Amino acid sequence: MKKILAIGNSFSEDATAYLYDIAQSDNVEIKVVNLYIGGCSLKTHWENVENNAADYVYQINGRITDRKISILEALKEEEWDFVTIQQASHDSGLLETYYPYVKNLSNYVTQHAPKAEQLFHQTWAYEIDSDHGCFAWYHNDQMEMYQALTKVIDSVAKDLSLRIIPCGKLIQELRTHNLFDYSSGGKSLCRDGFHMHLTYGRYAIAAAWYEFILGKSILENTFVPPAFEEEIVDLECIDIIKKYVHDIINK
Repeated sequence: MKKILAIGNSFSEDATAYLYDIAQSDNVEIKVVNLYIGGCSLKTHWENVENNAADYVYQINGRITDRKISILEALKEEEWDFVTIQQASHDSGLLETYYPYVKNLSNYVTQHAPKAEQLFHQTWAYEIDSDHGCFAWYHNDQMEMYQALTKVIDSVAKDLSLRIIPCGKLIQELRTHNLFDYSSGGKSLCRDGFHMHLTYGRYAIAAAWYEFILGKSILENTFVPPAFEEEIVDLECIDIIKKYVHDIINK
């Protein structure tokens, strides 16, 4: 069994919502835990470490629980194979928001989970009409935000010698396909301008984690996410997502 711990926020919640279900469809045994505080930044993660704050909602295998936990308690819970870290989406393209917190957090994970591979979860740019207040930091420009976060995360990951789960790249590439070209009438991969669409967006990110972390192909995986905003899931969209995930992760 592979064990994955995400030190994150609502964006890692999006990423892990269907990861367990996808793995189960291939009879792959995993345990995936997400430490959730909405909008949590690297600065706040590190302050929580310093205070040993049990402020995180414990989400396991895509399910929310009533349990509250600290980062230290979570790190000690298992011998983790992978631990992911990430920046809050609004700060993702601002290098000055990463240090010293990201290095401190990475060192702390190394201290308490020395056998785990640390991965950096690349977040995604907001939708073109997002009303998120911090979108203005990027002049309300999706491509500007994407380019900024790509440049910064590449730099930080290189500094820490971490591999990047390229979720931001995946979402930006999917947006070029006519089915997901929101600017031309396609589906938005976001549900509110920044969080992932509950069906297609969350599925895409989880599939990327599945291929990247577990090294399994998504192409023949039979899991289909539930429908939320439509009566049925568009299987053509699912097939397109699978192709993009497989191509991007395996480049």
